[in-house]
Amino acid sequence: MVGLLLGFATGVGGLLVAVFARPVATRYADLERWRVRRFLDVDSAAPTRPQAVRYLAVRAPVGLFGGFVLAWLFYGISLGVIAVVRIVRNGLDGIAWQDEAVATLWTALIGGVLLYIEVQGIRGVVALERGVARRYLGPSEAELLRRRVEELSLSRAGIVAAVDAERRRIERDLHDGVQQRLVALGMLLGRARRNPDHADDLLHQAHEESQRVLEDLREVAWRVYPAALDALGLAEALEAVADRSSVPVRIHCGRFRVGPEVETAVYFVVSEAVTNAVKHSDATMIRVDIHVDDTDDERAVRVRVEDDGGGGADPAGGGLAGLSRRVLALDGTFAVHSPAGGPTVITAEVPCG
Repeated sequence: MVGLLLGFATGVGGLLVAVFARPVATRYADLERWRVRRFLDVDSAAPTRPQAVRYLAVRAPVGLFGGFVLAWLFYGISLGVIAVVRIVRNGLDGIAWQDEAVATLWTALIGGVLLYIEVQGIRGVVALERGVARRYLGPSEAELLRRRVEELSLSRAGIVAAVDAERRRIERDLHDGVQQRLVALGMLLGRARRNPDHADDLLHQAHEESQRVLEDLREVAWRVYPAALDALGLAEALEAVADRSSVPVRIHCGRFRVGPEVETAVYFVVSEAVTNAVKHSDATMIRVDIHVDDTDDERAVRVRVEDDGGGGADPAGGGLAGLSRRVLALDGTFAVHSPAGGPTVITAEVPCG
């Protein structure tokens, strides 16, 4: 309503500016840019003076039409008020056998029809406003291309950074985990060779250490890429994440298949979010919800991970920043809401392509 009233006022003013005050057209168009961004959620770019004049000239009839629609809306409201006043004054029983009964019911009927027409008219005016704003104030193809190039450049830089971070993590896991266990295994075998009398006990320890080495290798390999994702699908791979977690994890994941790159991104979002919650949040429960959203023009997978921990997660931290880069590389969105005291909610939306 406020947007339409402002649209009517700026439409009349814009017509005057386009006809009599063209030098200030760009400033007036800036006011219009604020209005369409605030009330119509339309992105816009700064126009040149000829573009501003053209927009104001085309925009004026739309604003006048919006004012006409609002006038009929107020007229319909006034008819409804008149009908209500008559009913309150006379009562339903009082008007049933009076001459005003027909007038009251007729007024109410007209008011209802006008209200329906006005609702459709307002929707039409809003759609017309958006179309004109996008056509004459929206970014040009060159501007859209420039923005897309910037996004791709940032995505490429993010992918490179994510790959480097993943390499460092793998090297750290191998150095601090697997390598140390292999060193300990070698020392046990060396002691068994030098001490034949204690060889059985030392070989038993070496065998146990070799099992731990295998477990560490499986963990590293799983974090690089889970084989279950290809063999069993996303839901089963996430169930394995829940099974390995020391904190209870409730996963609600619909049965759907999307591209492997999307499944991989979703898997790592959930896996890293669960790992962070277990390590840093003191959570007692983690809830994961994953579903495909077909309501928009583009099909997308929506992910929501919530824990009941103490909050305070840093979105710029290494793990969460890496997840953000992974999701943004697929033109998705990633957000972290983690106030002090919790809860922490991580959301991601990954387009299906």
